[in-house]
Amino acid sequence: MCLKSGMRADASGSRSRASKRCIRGLLVGLVSIALLGAPSVGFAESEASEVGREGGLGAAAALSSLIYGPVKLLYATGGLIVGSFAWAFTAGDTEVASEVFTRSLRGNYVITPAILTGEERLEFIGRDVDEPVPPTEAVAQAPTSEGLGDPSYDESGW
Repeated sequence: MCLKSGMRADASGSRSRASKRCIRGLLVGLVSIALLGAPSVGFAESEASEVGREGGLGAAAALSSLIYGPVKLLYATGGLIVGSFAWAFTAGDTEVASEVFTRSLRGNYVITPAILTGEERLEFIGRDVDEPVPPTEAVAQAPTSEGLGDPSYDESGW
């Protein structure tokens, strides 16, 4: 139906608006199908699921950064103002201002997929350059088979 109306021309020889919309809709549909099918054609099944996982992590990181980034910027701006007042009220004591600046201006401003998976720490409040980075801890760990064999545990592992 769409193709028949697309072949007709009005008196001036140009296609009607409806036929142009129909052709545009078909092109959008074909391009969408091609884009959705491209990753699965180029990768093996396990690699395609890994690409989907990475894409989901990237999307989650981007969306969470939309909320986290402005909050961190407000915190850093507040720290810049407070640090400036601290410097002025302490008659130019740079140690006091430096401590405020370090805590407020350092740290992460965006959330990355590595932060979401727990490979890196999210540092909202900054740390000194010389301060060692504490190790990251896993969010949840499955019970080991050693703990399940212990008679002091029940069947749920407690």
